[in-house]
Amino acid sequence: MRYRRPVMNEWIDELSDLAAAGERVVLVTVAGIRGSAPREIGAKMIVTATETIGTIGGGQLEFQSTRIAVDMLNDREAILRSFPLGSSMGQCCGGVVEILFEPVAEGLPGWLRDLGALHGQREPAVIATRISKTNPAKLLVTAEQIFASDEDRAEAAMVSRARQILAGDRMATRNVQELYEPVIAPDLNIAVFGAGHVGTAVVSALAGLDCSIRWIDSRRKVFRQVPANVRAIETADPALEVAALPASSFYLVMTHSHAMDFEICDRILARGDAQYCGLIGSLSKRRRFEKRYRQQGMSQTVIDQLTCPIGVDGISGKKPAEIAVAVAAEVLKIRERAVTMSGEEFPDNVHPLKG
Repeated sequence: MRYRRPVMNEWIDELSDLAAAGERVVLVTVAGIRGSAPREIGAKMIVTATETIGTIGGGQLEFQSTRIAVDMLNDREAILRSFPLGSSMGQCCGGVVEILFEPVAEGLPGWLRDLGALHGQREPAVIATRISKTNPAKLLVTAEQIFASDEDRAEAAMVSRARQILAGDRMATRNVQELYEPVIAPDLNIAVFGAGHVGTAVVSALAGLDCSIRWIDSRRKVFRQVPANVRAIETADPALEVAALPASSFYLVMTHSHAMDFEICDRILARGDAQYCGLIGSLSKRRRFEKRYRQQGMSQTVIDQLTCPIGVDGISGKKPAEIAVAVAAEVLKIRERAVTMSGEEFPDNVHPLKG
């Protein structure tokens, strides 16, 4: 069986395409956690007869869940199963994970069609699922709208809870037999200027993250393979694209021209709201840029926002792939620090690197 890993919310398009093509699919979702677990509530995996897309944590949990899902490909009703992650499972997390198995076997369901439209419009929504054999329901709730089929009655309590989540921490949560899953466009926005060997390697390394990337170059037909969460932009004046990014974006500048790099960084620093402004190059390149910025009247406080050289300390390799790993690690490090400072941390019972 083949495995593919989509980025955040890409499962919506993957599942929609499979369902629209009439392929039998089971959507596997982490619906509850007690104690420690390898993935968070809302983590998803799509299972078909030939492949799995995504992951719910790997190991025996994922192996057994995949077998159950394959056996359910011809079923119609969803089921909820509990998996103790003890020694009998060969996983040492020690918690209990509840998995929701939802067959999608009769074309594109209405909730998925509506979700695809909302996500395409970058409209935040919550998937509210009542897990019940006698009275199941799946609603889509936005700040102003409710999407429900005739069979899935929109109860006021579910709608109210969904909107509280949208207005609050926007984290997936379980409430007895109800599962609430926010679907929000990623807020990690990255601009990569330059599509040379290093730029291509950097985009490849970053594209696996839950992020949105604008990849910009002045040369024609320079882009080859472009990941789904990357927008490739050919423009005669890349520096003008700085204005298109939202506040708190990450910028990586690595074009084929020092003059172009200088102008792009000038505009980034002038904005004053970048989470990170990274310029590829040596210390001597940085000193030259600093000198010219001071001559233009830029304050040292603003100049200090420029990171050059880029990449985490301790990685000295110069190959494009090595630079890409170091840069991606630096972006993640700064991102984690910003999230921690805002008070958003991993829940105590979720360990991304354990299980």
